[in-house]
Amino acid sequence: MRDAMDRRAFVSAAVGLGAAGVARGRALAQPGEATAGDARGWRGEQDPALVREIVAKAHFDLAGVKALLGRQPELAKASWDWGFGDWESALGAASHTGRREIAEALMAHGARPTLFTHAMLGHVDVVRAIVEAQPGVQGALGPHGITLMRHAELGGERARAVVEYLGSIGGADVGQPNQPLFGNVRAQHVGVFTVAGTGERVEILDRRGDLMIKVGEGTARGLLHAGGGVHHPAGAPSVDVQFKNRGREIIAVEIEMGGRMWRADRAPG
Repeated sequence: MRDAMDRRAFVSAAVGLGAAGVARGRALAQPGEATAGDARGWRGEQDPALVREIVAKAHFDLAGVKALLGRQPELAKASWDWGFGDWESALGAASHTGRREIAEALMAHGARPTLFTHAMLGHVDVVRAIVEAQPGVQGALGPHGITLMRHAELGGERARAVVEYLGSIGGADVGQPNQPLFGNVRAQHVGVFTVAGTGERVEILDRRGDLMIKVGEGTARGLLHAGGGVHHPAGAPSVDVQFKNRGREIIAVEIEMGGRMWRADRAPG
């Protein structure tokens, strides 16, 4: 089964967001400096720009991760919400991209390994013990809806025993449903929509045949078709995205999350 979201597309989008977010925000304080008005820093909270940066870099950039850890080791435990509640830790990023060295660097600074980390690292005894203690947990999904089996596969030869074990028990490679939309049907969904009264933009994109959703300046997320016209962002199956039609024309998109609904109408032109 295809991953819930194209991994390379996500990494590209995440890196772009990290760079853009830092550029739009205040200049980062140098070690030993404080930025005027930075109440968050005075409360002891981590800088969101650094949190986003290390999670993005943990997908691929060992040197960048080490530099950030040298500056602030506690970033090893950082997590970021890419949108709609699709939370990802820096270690989770390294785990679903098969970046063993990055994972090891993060854990050396206090990052907490999960079942998905152990699967990628090839710790078959740990994976087996967790599954036996909690039957069915192999069906849990990681960031962006990526399966446990996919994490193990990305661990390469050193995780072969995990792949074989998960294959023997089943249920570890079932991602979020995604029924394809073909040709003109998919193209009709693409466009820019705006939320009345706020001007907030909702963009529906087509990337290599897969729909994506982008809200405001956030990251474009995979938009999966569960069937019957109901879509969910990757990694957020409880969020419903539905398109409203006038004849064959899609005129609006409605997003329901946590009991609240937002409607965005197609922008003119």
